[in-house]
Amino acid sequence: MKKLTVSELAARFMAGDHYGILTHRRPDGDTVGCAALLCRALRALGKEAWILDNPDITPKYAPYWEGLTCPMDKPGLYLVSVDVASETLFPKGAGALEGQVRLLVDHHGSNTGFAPEGLVETKAAACGEIVLELADKLGVKLDKPMAEAGYLALSTDTGCFRYANTTAATLRWAAVCLEAGAGAYAINRAMFETTRFARLRLNAYLTEHMEFYAGGKVALCSIPGELERELGITADDMDDVSSFPRNVEGVQVAVTLRDTADGTKLSVRAAPGYNASEICGYLGGGGHPGAAGASVAMPREEAAQAVLEAMRKTGIEL
Repeated sequence: MKKLTVSELAARFMAGDHYGILTHRRPDGDTVGCAALLCRALRALGKEAWILDNPDITPKYAPYWEGLTCPMDKPGLYLVSVDVASETLFPKGAGALEGQVRLLVDHHGSNTGFAPEGLVETKAAACGEIVLELADKLGVKLDKPMAEAGYLALSTDTGCFRYANTTAATLRWAAVCLEAGAGAYAINRAMFETTRFARLRLNAYLTEHMEFYAGGKVALCSIPGELERELGITADDMDDVSSFPRNVEGVQVAVTLRDTADGTKLSVRAAPGYNASEICGYLGGGGHPGAAGASVAMPREEAAQAVLEAMRKTGIEL
């Protein structure tokens, strides 16, 4: 992949007129916000821009894409991905798009460089930082919807600016969004302070069944699929479940395991000094040092042992 600067990236967007924006499966606030901001910015320049449908979008995030989406197979679009680390993370039904993305924008150190050109800035706390800088280079004046999309991206990938990845640059871009009209209180309330009762019941289960290793430095939560169904858990309820065990005093590495149709999805969160991406890399996944994930074709019990073994390989004594 040819590595571009933000200025070169802006030049690529100025040169074309018809864009399709691809997000990753199980979209979070960063990929959702980046796509909405980029789509609106390109439209503000008079270009045709669409966000490709993502079947995993949840009611929590769907309003940010209202009026911006199109079918995955819409012809004539130059495809760009945002916050997507590899083709294995394309949304369900997007297999035909493999090899079709022409430009990527990302901040994951594990990015596989699956497009001919792109920008991967691993120092960015959120991909939203890159897209906000790109909008600035394009000469786009942020309106409220753009600013709120940018703030959504920044805040959700930093845990409302609490995580170790937050930098001075992150806060400066957040200030830009606020100055442009982003309603930070409403976004923070919806994303970080509102919890359905079903999720509170799940939290109670996790608290009771959490397993600890390495003298309390490692916490593991295993979530049965039948429990999710029994409690009526939705995808939005699970949005930040990976952070739950990390909130326990003394925990440096937190793991959550969930049933999937093909096996188990695992998420790892790590404090500075530990590397979640390295751990998940042993299981075919990746991400950031502080947050990473993987999907494995094995039941939860086996996946739990596999992730513990991966930790041992990184030097964690269990």
